[in-house]
Amino acid sequence: MMKLFEPFNIRELTLKNRIVMPPMCMYQAGGDGLATPFHVLHYGTRAQGGAGLVIVESTGVLPEGRISDHDLGLWNDTQADALREVADAVHQNGAKIAVQLGHAGRKSTCAVPEIVAPSALAFNEKSRTPAELTVEQIHGVADAFAAATKRAADAGFDAVEVHAAHGYLLHEFLSPLTNRREDAYGGTDENRVRLLREVLAAVREVWGGRPLWMRVSAFDYADGGIDGNLMVIYVNAVRDLVDLVHVSTGGLLPVPVRDYPGYQVPFAERIRAASGLPTIAVGKITTADMAEEILQNGRADLVAIGRELLRNPYWPVYTAQTHGVEGYVPEPYARAFPRHT
Repeated sequence: MMKLFEPFNIRELTLKNRIVMPPMCMYQAGGDGLATPFHVLHYGTRAQGGAGLVIVESTGVLPEGRISDHDLGLWNDTQADALREVADAVHQNGAKIAVQLGHAGRKSTCAVPEIVAPSALAFNEKSRTPAELTVEQIHGVADAFAAATKRAADAGFDAVEVHAAHGYLLHEFLSPLTNRREDAYGGTDENRVRLLREVLAAVREVWGGRPLWMRVSAFDYADGGIDGNLMVIYVNAVRDLVDLVHVSTGGLLPVPVRDYPGYQVPFAERIRAASGLPTIAVGKITTADMAEEILQNGRADLVAIGRELLRNPYWPVYTAQTHGVEGYVPEPYARAFPRHT
């Protein structure tokens, strides 16, 4: 059997295969941050299509922490009730489900009185200038992640991913380019990783022994920013709090990125080797052969298939069929697929 279709364990959670639907913002929530029938269908269909793990898009832990007014939130119980329907749909269709909890920081475009960041530096000339967080507000961010995690548990999620990538708040604290603080949360590597560690510790305290991981951007594509060496330092600083690392790049600055199939995989490979933690590789992985090479060569433990699952929710089913792997065709649709004998 292809390694792509082998099970994978994260603590007590067993994924039926190594195929991950990564978090991708759909901008289909209302101003209230509630999940809608779109989200139930969108995520439920990818579960029915054979993904082993579905990660729900970035979900704000505070009203000012959403990326836009059309993104999901998890700062109140009504939002948790709506997300429970999404979790139920994914479970009913045979997959496990995680939620990505995040705070957009200076990249928030929400209609809120104030956006916040580690330092008062705008993302670009068209963006609002954020207010620099006070230490008391920083503590409130960690508390908000913990409260959202409790709601994620109540909503039936199997795992939590903390969003520390793509230029959002936790990434902003990590990068020397966006963190100009001179207090306990800036100035040194140890200080810049402090908030991430506090958030992960707060989430772990609420979440207990269930699967918890983080998504990181391992390269800022700019001089003086995060590179592979610095991200290894950061990952090792929090490795006791997470079960794996979802490795992406970029998003901190409005700079061009030369992307190509598998362009981020070397960062996942490096972090896996340097930390001993399992990794999720992501970034234009669109073919079964590419995914299998990554897994067979120990470059990552799971592969995130984003664009291809948007194009074809049943990509895992078709891949299983064409590689002789049984058990992936949903029974109601079996008449449409030739059976292997």
